[in-house]
Order: sequence, then structure tokens, then C-alpha cells
Amino acid sequence: MGLPRISWVDLGAAVAVLAAAAGVLWSPKLTGAVAKATGALQPVEFSVDIKHTPAADPEALLQRIEERGRTSLVIRNQPHGSVAVKSVARLKREVAVVFPDGQVRSVPDPNDDIFTNFDARLVLEGEGQRTSSGGVVVGNQALKIGSHVELEGPTYRIKGMVSGIQLEGL
Repeated sequence: MGLPRISWVDLGAAVAVLAAAAGVLWSPKLTGAVAKATGALQPVEFSVDIKHTPAADPEALLQRIEERGRTSLVIRNQPHGSVAVKSVARLKREVAVVFPDGQVRSVPDPNDDIFTNFDARLVLEGEGQRTSSGGVVVGNQALKIGSHVELEGPTYRIKGMVSGIQLEGL
């Protein structure tokens, strides 16, 4: 008896099994677990600005986010998980008014009472790691000032933009 012959089907099956094993070994969750175990993950604090989001009761939404203390984070349509809400501040819109004597003053936008928009800055805290170029990766996605993110809770899904990042030692 000689060696068994290997058909193309057997070879294809072996390649598929090896590819599946490689996918399991290099999965993002395993990479994140390895990063956490090795201490590569550090606390990352970042602020997200939410502008012009229609809301029937912006104050109640702000209070719900603050009371819950956590929100789900979606970066580039990829769910990241839950991050802590460190602080929430309502941003008041202002308009410039020119007076007859030529003075220009900023005053609160009178339309805020009519068209209730949710404008806020949320300071969030999660875990991330520094890249070789000095950036920050959160949830296997590069997080930069200007990155669009979505915040999701039981009663809301709102879009925002990263306006600040603070990594320990950055």
C-alpha cells in the first residue's frame, strides 16, 4: 500500500480549516483580550459634541444619559461596546445681534424655545491603546478628533463628533 492520494477537494477542505483557525486566532476580540492582559489598553477620555439633534425634551434626554452613566458606542458603523459617561453639559446656541449704535453682542438663540434641539458635549471614558503613529485605537477603530460616532441607549441613538481625546501620557 502506498501513500493515499490527495484530491483537490481534500486540499480545499484543508485550506478552509486552516483559514477558519487563523480567523479565530486573529479575531478582534482575542486581540483585545491579549491587549488587556499585556497592559496595552489604557484609559481613554474623549469628548463627543452633539449638534442640532431634534428632541422633544432635550433636558429630559440629557438627564437620562447622565443618570444611566453608560452609553453604547458605535464607531464607523462598528459597535464598540459600552463606555462610561463622565460628564454631560448642554451647549446653548447663541446668535450675534447688531444694535443700532454698531455694537455686536452674542445673545441666547430665541429659536431654542420653538425648535428644541439637543446640543450637548459628553465626556466619555473607555479603554484604548496608542498606535505607533501616536494616535488612539478604541474598539479596533482609530479614534481621532473629527471622527463621527454614534451613541446609543434604551431610548436614543444620536450622532456626534469627537472633539477631544485624552490618553494618559498623550
